[in-house]
Amino acid sequence: MPVKHQFNPSILREYDIRGIVGETLTEADATALGRAFGSVILRNGGSRICLGYDGRLSSPAMEAAILEGLLSTGLDVIRIGLGPSPMLYYSVYELDTDGGIMITGSHNPSNYNGFKMMIGKGGCYGKQIQEIGRMSADGDLEEGVGSASEEDIFDRYIDRMLEDVDMDALNAVNMTVGWDAGNGAAGDVVSALTKKLPGTHILLNEKIDGTFPSHHPDPTVAENLVELQDAIAAQNMDMGVAFDGDGDRIGAVDRVGEIIWGDQLLSILSEDVLKDQPGAKIIADIKCSQVLFDHIKKLGGEPVMWKTGHSLIKSKMVELNAPLAGEMSGHIFFKHKYYGFDDAVYVALRLLNTVARAEGGLEALRKSLPAVVNTPEIRIECDEGRPFVVVDEVLERLRKTDANVNDLDGARVLSEDGWWLIRASNTQNVIVARCEGKDREALERVYQGLSAQLKLSDVEPPALP
Repeated sequence: MPVKHQFNPSILREYDIRGIVGETLTEADATALGRAFGSVILRNGGSRICLGYDGRLSSPAMEAAILEGLLSTGLDVIRIGLGPSPMLYYSVYELDTDGGIMITGSHNPSNYNGFKMMIGKGGCYGKQIQEIGRMSADGDLEEGVGSASEEDIFDRYIDRMLEDVDMDALNAVNMTVGWDAGNGAAGDVVSALTKKLPGTHILLNEKIDGTFPSHHPDPTVAENLVELQDAIAAQNMDMGVAFDGDGDRIGAVDRVGEIIWGDQLLSILSEDVLKDQPGAKIIADIKCSQVLFDHIKKLGGEPVMWKTGHSLIKSKMVELNAPLAGEMSGHIFFKHKYYGFDDAVYVALRLLNTVARAEGGLEALRKSLPAVVNTPEIRIECDEGRPFVVVDEVLERLRKTDANVNDLDGARVLSEDGWWLIRASNTQNVIVARCEGKDREALERVYQGLSAQLKLSDVEPPALP
């Protein structure tokens, strides 16, 4: 008799399943997820998937629990062990399986964990995740006896990434590069990979440690890059890169300590792709700078603004056959020469190629982009469900004005001074805001427009960063 199991609704997120271990997410949830997800794969005509896990303290137990559920459906499971999310994604392509599950809390605090899922070679998100919840609650599940096997994919993954490294360019410049793995799941990959690269490579926090003792593993937050910035200055490095907890998001810092944000990285990486594929579509999420969209156009590409969310971006890439896509959050996706998933270590290698061929390195590439003044992501915490209500209220008011509004994902308002955006996060109870102006005075005027709208919805705007 199939077992019915009700998940805490808060863990069924837009792009993954994620919660606080022992509170909203338990090993029983993992087993139930295995039963439901395994049933989805089998009903899709599949028979085997890959299973991997990150370096969190709870991940080995979660792996054992979900494996029990998967096998109970009759699904065969290939266990690839500890590593970053992109290694799991790679294994699904390399072993040609019918899907995959990565156990990871991504960039969340150490007491979180969760599951990123692939159905076939695509993502599992939105309504598909809600359907998994329904199947589990109703006991609408398959039953059978599956088998588990182990596959060491690590060396093949390293070798595959190295195929796209411009060894001649790196040998010619002999750069010194810092790599901050943030004690996350990419640590072993970074350690193995850098031994095979020309130049000098200095590793920070490469030991996988689920307590994240040095700093939180989220390279989109400036304070998490301070250790890398200090190391670059102290050891006279040419540049540095940093990764999040499961290795699918990248941050970068140039030799003078300036952070290169996700949209700037995408601008820099677009050049090589568009030289190879003139006129190609390049996708960026709605939080990205107008500079990026203008830059892609100037290079002869076709910029496409799309909704925020790694699963949504991946799906749009397939739809448009785009060779490159990215988000402000540091998810960057190379279909050009690669698979189209977000692999931060691979992105770092492609960035090294570009930097090695550029006079003046990463600093010069940053300076070559048009100068604007913008904020990082501004995150405003709210009660459960409130962010979506606030965005709807703002849109309703703006539609009664002559404002130039893009409502693709939240509200992005364009003016002569620049633009501002608010949207509701799909992963946390926060309103995400961002502003950009042609200079500081313009930015202040843009921010006043944003602040006024937030206040009308009884949300106190923070001070302009």
